[in-house]
Amino acid sequence: MANVPGEERKPQIPDRFRREYERNLALFRKNPGPFQIFPEPVFEPGGHPETFVDFECAFAAINIHRRAPRSILDIGSYRHFILGLLAHFPVTTVDVRNRRPLSPNETILTEDAKKLDLPDQSFDLVLSLCTLEHLGLGRYGDAIDFKADGKAFEEMIRVLKPGGHLIFSTTITRARPAIGFNAHRIYSYAILQNFCAGLLLSDEKFFSHRLKGFCPLEEVTVDPQGWDVYCGCWQKP
Repeated sequence: MANVPGEERKPQIPDRFRREYERNLALFRKNPGPFQIFPEPVFEPGGHPETFVDFECAFAAINIHRRAPRSILDIGSYRHFILGLLAHFPVTTVDVRNRRPLSPNETILTEDAKKLDLPDQSFDLVLSLCTLEHLGLGRYGDAIDFKADGKAFEEMIRVLKPGGHLIFSTTITRARPAIGFNAHRIYSYAILQNFCAGLLLSDEKFFSHRLKGFCPLEEVTVDPQGWDVYCGCWQKP
């Protein structure tokens, strides 16, 4: 099975650390205070880990701060990012899977992203992180529809107010675009530009798993089964 880009492996526990661990465990057991002591060895030294998700969320946070929207629609973004966003903004969230609101600032709509039950031009900002590539592949219990991504993108634009911004992230490659069925699609830059036809580019970045950070388009992977990440902020005229 191929490795998932950005997937982190737990570090192996070195013998030296294990010996120290056993010695310190014995000391804690002799002087437990009010605590029960049981072994659960973990070894996570070095710098704080970063993944592509950190970079996607940072891109979105910076651009949301710049726009200061009064109304936000989210389509399937990372749940913890949305929970943080709810501290500052009211957010309407759309997901094909049912979930409950955990903040009075959240309105949840359980429906299909490719056919939103929302009026035209109703949100200042539409957000969709790492969602587009999954739509219509059945991964989350949604109906199979290989054109679901394009239909959903059109819906995002439809409900966006003129002058409003669409912020999204998704997979990207410089190799031939692909579908790893039924996990996700992997897009070319040309396909993403076509989705955004008629919109105005405000900001975009490319994340490289190999370089572990943002990079020029020319550094995006050419691995035929690999993928990097596209982050875009586009304005509706």
